[in-house]
Amino acid sequence: MSDNGLRKINIKRNFLKYPEGSCLIEMGDTIVLATASIEEKVPPFLEGKETGWVTAEYSMLPRANRTRKRRDIASLKLDGRSQEIQRLIGRALRSAIDRKKLGERTITIDCDVLQGDGGTRTASINAGFIALYDACKKLLNDGVINDMPIKYFIGAVSVGKVDDRFIMDLCYEEDSHAIVDMNVVLNDQDMFIEVQGTGEENVFSESDMAEILSLAKIGIREIILIIKEEINENSVSN
Repeated sequence: MSDNGLRKINIKRNFLKYPEGSCLIEMGDTIVLATASIEEKVPPFLEGKETGWVTAEYSMLPRANRTRKRRDIASLKLDGRSQEIQRLIGRALRSAIDRKKLGERTITIDCDVLQGDGGTRTASINAGFIALYDACKKLLNDGVINDMPIKYFIGAVSVGKVDDRFIMDLCYEEDSHAIVDMNVVLNDQDMFIEVQGTGEENVFSESDMAEILSLAKIGIREIILIIKEEINENSVSN
């Protein structure tokens, strides 16, 4: 049995005044703010290679959840979960961009969870992509670059198995009872970018995996369509 419905999605582009791109996304009761900042430099390992870089940082506000979470700054280091999530976001966003066309500059995507109710990493990827797109569009419109570096649209969703049901875009309550939990990132050509999953102390079958990936495709196609409608472009124009 499957439940292939996304939670309600609301998107607010250019939410902040100063970043080159920003997006507030609501996926159900999960709320994430993503901003894009452009720097005219690259990490040392890319200097002189005429290619750009996209990276991400992820953080959750202290009262984004039901109980207060201490700020990472209190321990002077990022916790393991946040570190793993921001690497996932960075990998997903880099897959969507032609870094040669970006030139020797860095775009940093900051994802801050204002409210968490499941799916914060996938919501961050969706909001982060919109912020990245708008930052690249600004570079193009300002004549800084000659071609749009975005190669394709991407989207992300969580899918889990709760008892005998496969559920898309899990809220916290569903996620906490899931016996299989996966986060899937896909582009608008139906190609997988990342599949991150676990049996949550259980095992799952090949047919379970097929059901989860099939359901993820349905959800991500819908998410990408929503993003394209918000951006008002049906395809990337180079």
